[in-house]
Amino acid sequence: MGKVWFVGAGPGDPELITVKGRDLIARAGAILYAGSLVSTAAMRWAPADCEIADSKDMALEQISAWLIEQAGMHETVVRLQTGDPTLYGALIEMVQPLDAAGVEVGVVPGVSSAMTSAAAAVESLTLPEVTQTVILTRIAGRTPMPEGESLRDLAQHHCTLCVFLSITLLHKAKEELLAAGWRADAPVLVVHKASWPGEEKIIRGTLADIRDRCRAEKVTSQAMIIISPALGARQWPALKKSKLYDAAFTHRFRRAVRVEGEKHE
Repeated sequence: MGKVWFVGAGPGDPELITVKGRDLIARAGAILYAGSLVSTAAMRWAPADCEIADSKDMALEQISAWLIEQAGMHETVVRLQTGDPTLYGALIEMVQPLDAAGVEVGVVPGVSSAMTSAAAAVESLTLPEVTQTVILTRIAGRTPMPEGESLRDLAQHHCTLCVFLSITLLHKAKEELLAAGWRADAPVLVVHKASWPGEEKIIRGTLADIRDRCRAEKVTSQAMIIISPALGARQWPALKKSKLYDAAFTHRFRRAVRVEGEKHE
């Protein structure tokens, strides 16, 4: 019996897959990829005789059965998923049947669309003395949210919010954040198909107008929503600087440089 690897393909650009993920594809006997979200370009490294299938029309039971069958014939089987397998990827639902069948499983992390979206817009998800916390979440739709995890509850922390799978619910996001005390002019970033060559769209706005801006760009799917007090910091005239690179801050690799007449904590 072979081993099934759940590999994060990253957000869209095939070159953002990890080296380990690429190497597993290169030696895989079989690959099952999420065709509705993963670029077929990621299969460029697969061997010529590799069995490749698209799971976009499969139910969970079919996916599990395919992986188990292929593990009986090949040493390395890859389940290629968008972004990172541990985020909104139904990982445990797919692993449980493999465990029951005695199939060994491994997971290779991938680059999340949250980080890719921030990178595309040249934004930082954290800033000293502005926010040091990032919440990855979604808005309740057909999948309900657990108690205490509504967007309104989480938004009360006034930190960075990366909202997955919710682009059609921007009206609800606005309602929940306003109720949590955010201002209508709070900046919002939406990135559609982050890193997808020729398809990426970066849309900036505020809670008040981001829905209209996304509608104007016809963005209705595959988009990351970022709401953060750190958005736009690139244009701020002054920043609280990181202590790590402060010449007056001592750490184990560098001694502080004291300037005559200055006081430092």
